[in-house]
Amino acid sequence: MMTVDLKTASRAKRLGEATHETHEALDRRIMAAASFADIAGYGRFVEAQYLFHRDIDALYDDAALGDLLPGLAARRRLPLIAADLEDLELAPPYADPPAFLPDLAPDVPMALGWLYVAEGSNLGAAILRKEAAKLGLSDTYGARHLAPTPEGPAAHWRAFTAGLDAVEMTADEEARAAAGAEAAFARVRHHVEARLG
Repeated sequence: MMTVDLKTASRAKRLGEATHETHEALDRRIMAAASFADIAGYGRFVEAQYLFHRDIDALYDDAALGDLLPGLAARRRLPLIAADLEDLELAPPYADPPAFLPDLAPDVPMALGWLYVAEGSNLGAAILRKEAAKLGLSDTYGARHLAPTPEGPAAHWRAFTAGLDAVEMTADEEARAAAGAEAAFARVRHHVEARLG
């Protein structure tokens, strides 16, 4: 992997560098679980996705975050994942209370780290979408949450990172954003272990 010059890199690249090992380990774990080998495995993957997006759903309605990241509410994927579960005839899984609760203002830098992880997963969705298609699933049945946005995943990501990079932060806030991204990856790993076995 090419090393990022942390002094000149964008915030998104710094977060990527800080979480690279955690992210890679999570990707390997998901693929090792053969989540796309059959519909049952895919269903367990969607359940894990549901739980993570349930964790962060309240962030998409937060006014302070919406001011920093224009169009944030439209990036919400929980309803798409819920529809995918319904297609698969699976009930939304029960779990502990979500990581972020409605009407409770989040620590903004931490929340930005969590959103970085959620939005970054859209980039990998293109590969997973092809695997889901092999199972007979599509952008309108069972794999809605993997479908690209109209502008495409790269443009969607660039718009998000432009907003993320524009947020002014102190060194302490930068550290909290990185901690938030690590916590988000850890939460995804928790759901993966619980659902994929």
